Amino acid sequence: MLKKTFFIETYGCQMNIAESNALEARLLGNGLAKADEAEHADVVILNTCSVRKTAESRIWGRLGFFAHVKKSHPLTLVVTGCMAQRLLDELQKEAPQVDYVVGVNDKQKILDIATDGSFTQSDTYEFDHLSYHEGDVSSFVPIMNGCNNFCTYCIVPYVRGRETSRPVADILREIDFLEGKGVREVTLLGQNVNSYHSTEEEGRIVLFPELLRRIAERCHTIRWVRFDSPHPKDFSDDLIKVLATEKHVAKHVHVPLQSGSTRVLGLMNRHYTKEQFVTLLDKMRGQVPGITFAVDVMVGFPGETEEEFHDTLEVMGNMKAIEPFMYYYNPREGTRATKMKGQIDDDTKHRRLSELIAFETEIVRKEHEKRIGQETEVLLTQISKQDGNEMLGHTEHDEMVVVKTCAPVGSLLNVKLTGIKGNTFEGTLVGEEKVDG
Repeated sequence: MLKKTFFIETYGCQMNIAESNALEARLLGNGLAKADEAEHADVVILNTCSVRKTAESRIWGRLGFFAHVKKSHPLTLVVTGCMAQRLLDELQKEAPQVDYVVGVNDKQKILDIATDGSFTQSDTYEFDHLSYHEGDVSSFVPIMNGCNNFCTYCIVPYVRGRETSRPVADILREIDFLEGKGVREVTLLGQNVNSYHSTEEEGRIVLFPELLRRIAERCHTIRWVRFDSPHPKDFSDDLIKVLATEKHVAKHVHVPLQSGSTRVLGLMNRHYTKEQFVTLLDKMRGQVPGITFAVDVMVGFPGETEEEFHDTLEVMGNMKAIEPFMYYYNPREGTRATKMKGQIDDDTKHRRLSELIAFETEIVRKEHEKRIGQETEVLLTQISKQDGNEMLGHTEHDEMVVVKTCAPVGSLLNVKLTGIKGNTFEGTLVGEEKVDG
């Protein structure tokens, strides 16, 4: 008898990727096989995102595609994730080709749907035991879910729910498993990852800095521990100390800005000022030599003036982030910002975003040029598509590097950065693989 087959399409954040990895492992472990193409599978799962309207638009397009496929190839179509949570009734009404709409709390129940067609809803989020994808040298480790902040533009608290933290023992058990698999780096995940707050069996409270320290102390094969996505208000002095002292914690940190205007940050309900954000950057630079930053930044929020837009440029100039994620305000139904006065027209939003991208691109170029001639560690992740004798990898600072070597994926090499094309550094090998991590 042929095995029932499945196909998972994942949209959106790293948490969705981790949850899809866990679901795939569960399906494979229960006798299903992975299909090569979605249209040939018995069960298709769309793990969706709702952060931006464009993400949902892509899903509606895919639903139209599968409505056509199902006319000639019967399959079970499951929509899960944040869009399913947000638009449960609408999907059931407007997309009859969808067989099951499964909310965020019920992703683990998809195994029952795939095996015997049963489905019961639950009210609480459950963490998977593992989010590892076989053969990967980098792995995601979810440690908390949900968000209590209610930024006025963000849909996440409404679809992911309130914050809940995974037990410390479960996290450490997964880290030990990944060590045994030879994984080289892990990224701890949560919608507000540095607000982690868990109570151990003996009643002892563990906050994020202690968790991060305990994870780092267990790492041997794992070279870098990263975390995403944090909130500036939750960067405590203890967390900065861990960044400074633990060699396995990557010195490249995601610090979302969103706006450089204190007034706009207040409208966004971000709980920090422009001055507090800049002070945080200065504190981290002072205590963590060589630290680099990734950043999220938004333009065109309701009421943002030209002067406030230039405040954002000023902070970005101070930050000198080498990994920017830039976008304009995208209204999400159900959030407070949609009803605010001073909604900005699309032409202005597009212009400001173009100016921001040009401004930040020049910053990244100059910061990259400073790196040429330096030696650094590079984790090899794949064979170059342009040249089979070259490997692609990345540094502790998440910089892409191409290097001519026959070392296998997962090797950690000492490399001298000799040049750059686009956003990819060229490097030459200057030492042997660091097998001890």
